[in-house]
Amino acid sequence: AANISTTCRKDGDYYVLNGTKCFITNGGRASWVVVFATLDKTKGREAHRAFIVDKGTPGFSLGKIEKKLGLRSSETAELVFDECRVHKDNLLGGEEHYEKMGSGGFKTAMKTFDSTRPPVAAMATGIARASYELARDAAKDIHMLGRPLARNQVVREKLAEMERKITAARLMIWHATWMADLGIPNSKEASMCKAYAGTVAKWVTREAIGMIGGHGTEQEALLEKAMRDIQVFDIFEGTGQIQRLIVSRRLMEGLRIE
Repeated sequence: AANISTTCRKDGDYYVLNGTKCFITNGGRASWVVVFATLDKTKGREAHRAFIVDKGTPGFSLGKIEKKLGLRSSETAELVFDECRVHKDNLLGGEEHYEKMGSGGFKTAMKTFDSTRPPVAAMATGIARASYELARDAAKDIHMLGRPLARNQVVREKLAEMERKITAARLMIWHATWMADLGIPNSKEASMCKAYAGTVAKWVTREAIGMIGGHGTEQEALLEKAMRDIQVFDIFEGTGQIQRLIVSRRLMEGLRIE
């Protein structure tokens, strides 16, 4: 996010944008988008600016639509800006905001993650919950050696473990969003719930399919869709590795390490 390649240059009352943005969620359907660009690459983050660009603005076009493993109902697109002229009024915060801050929009962009990561974690947890419920219900109907799977002790223990992890993820998400609602800094908590929920959801969907065997791979069972959809939740809005680094950094703040 810090190494933005899309550029903007001032031209009277307008800014001219040039560059390409990739993997934009609903990029082909949005009526307007928020675009981050840099005034001067040599100045790094301090030169970052954010603009609102309306669909249909000359120089703003749609590139390729990505063909993805999962989340196929959410259109992911490439956006292209070629000498795209945007009025200064479309600069988020206005020019006075950046002059007053004496810095770019990078910190503002990063701050939004504290609000967007918990909802992403909630989506992952929702997929995990659905996978758990599908497996639980299937275990009541599928018989092995003349008995329902649900009577198998190993299956019951696995279902209990799924419930425990899903509940923990939900509580972490609620805590992070509660802090956000009250204006309490929640960077650590937002990253914790994002990292944990993504990991839990991948585990639950995998175990759910393994629990009911071949039935879990059928498209009608929906578990195969859950398995495809969940893969990206440990990637977007910051990978699990990045989340854990953020958490560790917050834990180390104020500590003297020799």
